[in-house]
Amino acid sequence: MRHGKKHNHLGRTTSHRKAMMGNMAASLILHKRITTTLAKAKALRVYVEPILTKGKDDTTHSRRTVFSYLQDKDAVTILFREIAEKIATRPGGYTRIIKLENRLGDNAEMAIIELVDYNTVYGTDAAQAAKKSTRRRGGAGKAKAAAPVAQVAPVEDVVIAEAPVEDIAVAEELPVAEAEVEAPVAEAQLETPVAEATVEETPEAEAPAAEENPEAPAANEENAEKGE
Repeated sequence: MRHGKKHNHLGRTTSHRKAMMGNMAASLILHKRITTTLAKAKALRVYVEPILTKGKDDTTHSRRTVFSYLQDKDAVTILFREIAEKIATRPGGYTRIIKLENRLGDNAEMAIIELVDYNTVYGTDAAQAAKKSTRRRGGAGKAKAAAPVAQVAPVEDVVIAEAPVEDIAVAEELPVAEAEVEAPVAEAQLETPVAEATVEETPEAEAPAAEENPEAPAANEENAEKGE
């Protein structure tokens, strides 16, 4: 029985498993991220993190110890020169495992294992989340500091409120223009009755002429009698 045994053999012999873990650890140090099955990723995390901790102590003994596991000179050089500076202030937890979709064919669970300090996307999200949480906790103290800024804001509103004054001036000018347009119309309305009055007076002026016309034949008759 394997009660309490957490060591995953991964279906391989001891020599094969050690060689595979060394190769995967060297690949992770060189490329900062590798894709493998979820079981291998979990086994690699337990295997590589003590090696990364050993890389913080740059001594000949540490380099020889790490080389005995990795069997790769380039990986050892990168670990002690570059990665050691990145993880110097991190007390463990150097790797992250991200699950992926199952692999086609055998439906194996896939995952990505990567070095935490070399992924800027997750790092920025965590930093933003931390900033938001601190703002929520200390919102009462910062609200007082933000109060003077809120008092300055209405000044801009007052400046913006002056803009409709031009509209009011334009609105005052519009009725004046309409009054000027309506003025000739009123004069035309006043002139039309005068014209009608002249038309009505014309028959009165012609009336005396019509009355004189009957006298004209009488005068002609008198002249005719005198002529006789």
